[in-house]
Amino acid sequence: MTTLRMAAVAAEFGRDLEEDFQIAERLIKEAREEGVRLLALPEACLGGYLLSLDDSTELDEGPPALALDGPEIRRLASLAGEMTVVAGYCEAAGDARYNSVVCVTGDGVLGNHRKVHQPLTEDASYSSGDRFHAFETPVGRMGMMICYDKAFPESARALALDGAEIGVCVSAWPGSRTNAATDLVDDRWKRRFDLFDRARALENQIVWLSANQAGTFGSLRFVGSAKVVDPGGEILADTGVAAGVAVAELDVAQALETARRSMGHLRDRRPETYDIPTGAVSA
Repeated sequence: MTTLRMAAVAAEFGRDLEEDFQIAERLIKEAREEGVRLLALPEACLGGYLLSLDDSTELDEGPPALALDGPEIRRLASLAGEMTVVAGYCEAAGDARYNSVVCVTGDGVLGNHRKVHQPLTEDASYSSGDRFHAFETPVGRMGMMICYDKAFPESARALALDGAEIGVCVSAWPGSRTNAATDLVDDRWKRRFDLFDRARALENQIVWLSANQAGTFGSLRFVGSAKVVDPGGEILADTGVAAGVAVAELDVAQALETARRSMGHLRDRRPETYDIPTGAVSA
């Protein structure tokens, strides 16, 4: 039996890139000391997220835009060393900026994903990605997505059909903007965050890591709730709404085999029946 010790982070990151790197370095160091081989940091952990998702005067210039082949991503890879580390950042690509997530080891970049689904006013700050794909890593075949991407079942299904054994979703998921709960534990957007995590793992029968921002930034109050979910949709570790690190250990290959042995959700698909009539869905 070969087990994988993995961890998902809930932590507060801001606009100061150097401070963010110091936080990331500390979290990577602590994870390494605990024997973690796969670590997921939140969306926008390098440079912070947006101050608001409303049409408001709180809009700023946004996080610093970093090149995928630039010194900052190389610095992250150097910090990762023998570990596999996933982290969110604002990607500069020509004249475009993307809300992106990168997977690195000390050998360099293994994978990169640009957020496809953009909530509310996020499209005013970022261009949209156009694909979901899995890739090989030292800890297994992995797929990544960002925050609102996980509200769309097709996103995780595309990764699973591309052979992903592990799905990693990094987020800057806030509490509800209306009828906000005093205690984030009772927040309806926090409940949705958790439901999406469990459903995406269960329906695709894959291991799922969910990292999220914690604390506050601008007008946003993040729900934390980083977690590791097994292929049966059971939460193995969870930070709750506070900052923290959810750590779990699992034999990934065995867990997938066990989950898919009797009812294989990918195996038992019937794609020929899933045609959607033109015009059946409207905004």
